[in-house]
Amino acid sequence: MRRVNYVINGGPEVLFVEDVPTPVPGPSQLLVRCEAVGVSWPAVRRVREGPEPVPLSGEVAGVVEALGPGVRGFRLGDRVTGLCFEHAYAERVLLAERMASRVPEHADAVTAVALVRSGLVARRACAAGVIGRGESVLITAAAGAVGTMAIQLVRAHGARVVAAVGDKQDKGAFVRTLGADAVVGYDDPSWGEPVDVALECVGGEVLDKAVRAVGRGGRLVVFGAQPGAICSGELMTRGASATGFRMGSPAMPSLQACWRDELWDWHREGWLRTRVHAEIPLSRAARAHEVIESRANLGKVVLVVD
Repeated sequence: MRRVNYVINGGPEVLFVEDVPTPVPGPSQLLVRCEAVGVSWPAVRRVREGPEPVPLSGEVAGVVEALGPGVRGFRLGDRVTGLCFEHAYAERVLLAERMASRVPEHADAVTAVALVRSGLVARRACAAGVIGRGESVLITAAAGAVGTMAIQLVRAHGARVVAAVGDKQDKGAFVRTLGADAVVGYDDPSWGEPVDVALECVGGEVLDKAVRAVGRGGRLVVFGAQPGAICSGELMTRGASATGFRMGSPAMPSLQACWRDELWDWHREGWLRTRVHAEIPLSRAARAHEVIESRANLGKVVLVVD
């Protein structure tokens, strides 16, 4: 089978396609024939900046072809999606049963990798922000995969959305189609009136601006992979608070399962829409990384396996 790999850290050019044996599922693992793989900024960043090469991770969706010992919740032929931590860019992958969930009949694999993981991150960010009707919410990286989900979920809370993007000219109109009420650029000298909640996943200077954007009694939610320091004085003088989370391992599985069902229901009802920037063949994974690194994507970048 084909698999995308790399042996030295660097840019997209270090990725290559190799032929390897089909893996055998171990205890509590599913062997999934991949149809789509979601490409994320954290995975791209690890390839370029990691201290050493690690197997590529990503959201996958496809069909169960084999079951490892101890699997009880799935059968051969089930259509599933989930986060694969090792060698996700491949024609067949090993997916832990605890990370897998079924794809409804009405959805395809590309929709699954664009909706579920990004939607869960956005859903958890909204829950952490305790968003109330009539409040204002700043969302950074608003044109990305998580941001596009967050805009729609915040609007569903009855709140006003201030979308922060790297390029207002290219991305401003796009985020407005999703429901953003106002758009600010990372380089803008001011982000306008203070907000009640800031959902921040960029880090660095953008994190600094998000901290300053939170108003009196407001809440900052940080969930990005980029480093950054939070000035406690900025929050203390306004009685604001900060919280954060990581989605690397399944926390509160029953709650996440409930949220996942909600996402699928809302998508089927038509008001929660996925946005896919590009569907790129697995063999051109380097191109997918180029798009992510250039920050040009409007929504999710997906590798498709033919």
